[in-house]
Amino acid sequence: MKLDKVIAVRTNKTVYRDGRLAIKVFDSDYSKADVLNEALNQARVEETALNIPRLHEVCTVGGKWAIVSDFIPGKTLARLMEENPDRRDEYMDLFVDLQLKMHAQTCPLLGKLKDKMSRKIDETGLDATTRYELHARLQGMPNHKKLCHGDFDPKNIILRDDGEAFILDWSHATQGNASADAARTYLLFWLAGDIDGAESYLHLFCKKSDTARQYVQKWIPIVAASQSVKGRAEEREFLLHWVNVVDYE
Repeated sequence: MKLDKVIAVRTNKTVYRDGRLAIKVFDSDYSKADVLNEALNQARVEETALNIPRLHEVCTVGGKWAIVSDFIPGKTLARLMEENPDRRDEYMDLFVDLQLKMHAQTCPLLGKLKDKMSRKIDETGLDATTRYELHARLQGMPNHKKLCHGDFDPKNIILRDDGEAFILDWSHATQGNASADAARTYLLFWLAGDIDGAESYLHLFCKKSDTARQYVQKWIPIVAASQSVKGRAEEREFLLHWVNVVDYE
């Protein structure tokens, strides 16, 4: 494998292209268990009806763990939105349709979203009263088994020249409640500073899925708390703000 063409640099990893392959190389101190879990998630999601890069192998490159998958030619939805602001509504429509198609899938061997969030809440360092309230709200939410991405963002959608869309990066995939996944996407728009995009997204998601906005909003403090654990300091402060501003019922 040749690692001379960098196509993306993200926290703890660098992605290279070698012909028809994409090689995601993780930092040397990255958890082996997390690498293997991401590969396993991807392999399991391959069995659904979704367009995703096909997993080829997990290996080591220069002493670092790597995941080798199909390279998907095209542009991310985030880039297309930036380059074609006049088509933003069209791209947002496609984005939500893709998410709803994903939520229509089941992947019974994936970990459960509620279990993952419960563990993350315990790791937040929040005071006991707040953690109790978050756990109580989480346990009170309906149990679903829909395929959830956990990081469904326009940056993780590739649109090929023929119009086919592919969903990338399944490291956070779980099975659970679609509205929790939507709450995460809503917060991702906020974290990117795209407030208008966040509101446009949530309006469209609720309209297309026939979901009450208030129901998605009930997930926001839970999702924000669970996502604050591994975020950068400024992201953690922002996410914990969402935990603290919501009134518990």
